[in-house]
Amino acid sequence: MVEIFHESDGNLSFISSKVISIIGYGNQGRAQALNLRDSGLTVIIGNIEDKYKEVAINDRFSVYQIKDAVSKSDISIILVPDELMETIFKEEICPFLKPNSALVFASGYNIGFNLILPPDNVDVLLLAPRMIGVGVRENFLNDQGFFSFIAIEQDCSGNARKILLALAKGIGTLKKGAIMLSFKQEAELDLFNEQAFGPAFGRVLLSSIYTLIDAGYPPEAVLIEMYMSKEMAYT
Repeated sequence: MVEIFHESDGNLSFISSKVISIIGYGNQGRAQALNLRDSGLTVIIGNIEDKYKEVAINDRFSVYQIKDAVSKSDISIILVPDELMETIFKEEICPFLKPNSALVFASGYNIGFNLILPPDNVDVLLLAPRMIGVGVRENFLNDQGFFSFIAIEQDCSGNARKILLALAKGIGTLKKGAIMLSFKQEAELDLFNEQAFGPAFGRVLLSSIYTLIDAGYPPEAVLIEMYMSKEMAYT
């Protein structure tokens, strides 16, 4: 039976003395960094020279080059896009990881399909919110939480589960629930949703809209009925 974790399963004090680096201050990066800091944890940012670095500075974080942030931290949460991750990991993350540190991903793709092979002397964890970054932040602030998939690929320290559940509590997902899977299961579910169900569902929606418009119904009424009212989403 699948394991599902809630608030009582996470202990923030277990990572309260650790430095957490957020690598990439984009969609998920900003939300998770703010949530972790609001949970009382020490967070620094690793980012390239782009607009997101300026946002992080404006949010009053200490911002470093990626390699420097990794070398300063006990836990590195990698939140750069999957398609860029392999090169960034090889050049700016892997050589600077501390032994017995924790390496955390928000997508199972690169680990699940063996595109990235972390060293043996670190924990390899997955903390994957099932919601975009804006929702991760909003649901933390309104105390509702959000669902996540979590996984442990490598437990070098012997404390991987405690670290993972503490981080999950810190970002606010345990208020709703975190489900233990494998990295590959998370990646496959994500790909199925994005490449199979999502396009098929979108095509059915568009076909329904065009069918009603072609039948003479006002486009405004059709869009409200089929999409903008959000009736089906609530249902």
